[in-house]
Amino acid sequence: MHTTGAITNYIDVAQLTLYAFWIFFAGLIIYLILESKREGFPMITNRAGERPNGILPLPTPKIFKLRNGQTKAVPWAEPLDVLNVRPTSPWEGAPYEPLGNPMIDGLGPAAYTLRDPHPELDYHGHHRTVPMRIASDHWVAPEDPDPRGMDVIACDGLVAGTVADLWVDRTELLCRFVEVALPDPLARHVLVPMELVQVAVHARGGVVKVVSVTAEMFKTAPVTESPDAITSREEDRIAAYFASGHLYATPSRMGPLI
Repeated sequence: MHTTGAITNYIDVAQLTLYAFWIFFAGLIIYLILESKREGFPMITNRAGERPNGILPLPTPKIFKLRNGQTKAVPWAEPLDVLNVRPTSPWEGAPYEPLGNPMIDGLGPAAYTLRDPHPELDYHGHHRTVPMRIASDHWVAPEDPDPRGMDVIACDGLVAGTVADLWVDRTELLCRFVEVALPDPLARHVLVPMELVQVAVHARGGVVKVVSVTAEMFKTAPVTESPDAITSREEDRIAAYFASGHLYATPSRMGPLI
């Protein structure tokens, strides 16, 4: 009979090591589940007033110090949104049907995250994304076309406005938005994500094409509160609005192709 490592006739060191590993692994799983609940909990359901916590209780709040001097405690109860929709069927998980303009109401591909309502800062404490009239140390490369002053053509072929300026990201050194000045009497300045813009140059000049929305939709597009800065929340909302036009802009884009 081997007695190496035996404590009693029924327990030895290897057995205790195995039990210790099981206890450690169970504790690790519980810890990871609790830490994962710092985002997305308490959960929101379609039943009014119900905010379930899941199998395990929520962890104790952890407070993070942000760069702007503010603090953020997680987990936190996110505010309940009132959506302008109705379910297409009476059971849980049924698709929703928009009751208004889904692009303005932020539904489906137009949904956006309620990020920080303050502009992001660069390493020096300045606003990260600003127009080139503010970031005077940035310029368009000579070998690239400068879209400023060009007409903006929407997906319906109509002129939505004129490019007034370009918004650049000081930390990434790239163009983030194209600022479009709508014609009078609106006098609105709308930002369009650069990823949804095509600069077309021809012999008589050039135009800027935005095929995701119609010219009329520029009039209802969200705008920034400040003319020279954009918040994180406004970035998401503007990007979602123009990107969702690939589905919502025209009736022909809705529904199946066949």
